[in-house]
Amino acid sequence: MANLQAAVESPKAMSVIYLWMAGGVTHIDSFDPKPDAPSEIRGVLGDIATNVPGIRFCETLPKLAKAADRLAVVRNFSHDSNDHLLSQVYTLSGRKVDRTKLFTEPNIGSVISHLHGPRNGLPAYIAVPGVTRPGPPPHNFFVGGWLGSSHAPYCLGGNPAEPDFTVGEKLDDPPALASENLTPRSVSLPSAGHRSRLSRRARLRDVLDGALRRLESLDPVAALEAQHQNALRLLQTPSIREAFSIDDEPHAVREAYGRTKIGGRCLMARRLVEAGARFVMVDYGYDPAYGNVWDNHNAPSQNHPPIQEMCLRGYHLAGMDRAFAALIGDLEQRGLLNSTLVVFLTEFGRTPRINDRGGRDHWGAAGSLFFTGAGVRGGQLIGATDDHAGEPAAHGYSPADVAATLYAALGVDHRAFVHDILDRPRPILEGGQPIREGNRNYPARRDNGEGAVPPLPYSLTRFFGWTCPGAEVSADYAAVGRDGVL
Repeated sequence: MANLQAAVESPKAMSVIYLWMAGGVTHIDSFDPKPDAPSEIRGVLGDIATNVPGIRFCETLPKLAKAADRLAVVRNFSHDSNDHLLSQVYTLSGRKVDRTKLFTEPNIGSVISHLHGPRNGLPAYIAVPGVTRPGPPPHNFFVGGWLGSSHAPYCLGGNPAEPDFTVGEKLDDPPALASENLTPRSVSLPSAGHRSRLSRRARLRDVLDGALRRLESLDPVAALEAQHQNALRLLQTPSIREAFSIDDEPHAVREAYGRTKIGGRCLMARRLVEAGARFVMVDYGYDPAYGNVWDNHNAPSQNHPPIQEMCLRGYHLAGMDRAFAALIGDLEQRGLLNSTLVVFLTEFGRTPRINDRGGRDHWGAAGSLFFTGAGVRGGQLIGATDDHAGEPAAHGYSPADVAATLYAALGVDHRAFVHDILDRPRPILEGGQPIREGNRNYPARRDNGEGAVPPLPYSLTRFFGWTCPGAEVSADYAAVGRDGVL
């Protein structure tokens, strides 16, 4: 299997930051504007130039427009469901499900946890803060599934005090500025006496380990043990504990990200990657103060303004733009971007046509996302939608394709098998292929008064600057078939 091994050894990503914006971020008001569409589709927001000739974003993303040369923007993200629950599980796992399997499929980060384990004293899969709960009733989709609860993410926010984001009255215009304590309670060591007791307790646990291992076939016990081990590693490593102290950041850095929830979470993700974290998910979407941040139907119960006004609020696209651009720039300045894959994901886009209430509804047929870092070729568009941003102009890329691309970045062949908690072999993915190509036929823009903008040159034939495992099936792999187990 020499060819396959060579492909797996070539990827660059040492870490992943998974920007999970649950709820369905509007693509037409962000990365895929349609300025020539009718007003009921384009609305009142304009489009702006980016720093890549021929690529334009909506005016809601001025900072990311200046970072477009680092982004590979996928405009043909597409699948066949408009259901939040089914679509979120599909996107988090890369595995298509029905309602009987909402909690059975492991997150992508859980598979990475299973394959590679902790690093530098940090849990293999960390969620910042891990409190997003679609509903009602609230659903926790941050799960290890058939790999077991021990591979669920280590959630900095713990169990939310009120998981139902609909509880409580929402302000008409809640403030975007907000501070969160993202330091896990288990990381606090208030005194030397506590540290001494911790050491004694750790020795006692060593005595009990044999008995504990005999119980670990029970998933709840294994999950508690994993949480204990994660907390113990964090407590015993001062440098790791310091990674959670975002208050140590210079004022200018805090301001660059924005003193918002999403800004603080992105900054925490950078600090964790800098400390050696392998897979960090930033989740933001269902919030007790803001309600459904991205799910902007403008239904009476939501207390939202029209979606295109909502986009300009500091806790919506305006805040996302600032936080994401700061994260990318910060990683690059610190020399981390080349080894860190950053991916922005949401489960689907929004309807092209603005509804009668001024909102946009669920739209699985089309959406936008982006990749950057870890050898991804920036300054390119992947795919396109039709004139109304309603469907991919040609083929689309599914959540399974996105998951395969992410696995490829980490050197994991998505066609391989892993063993579940009952020791049964399971395919990492049941479908999907890594994204490889840019947009060969990007349409020329209309004359905007400055002269017609030429089509984007197609000089990048591969998504990554290296061979993706799974992109081609070697003769050796084909001969082995699907029996290899990681």
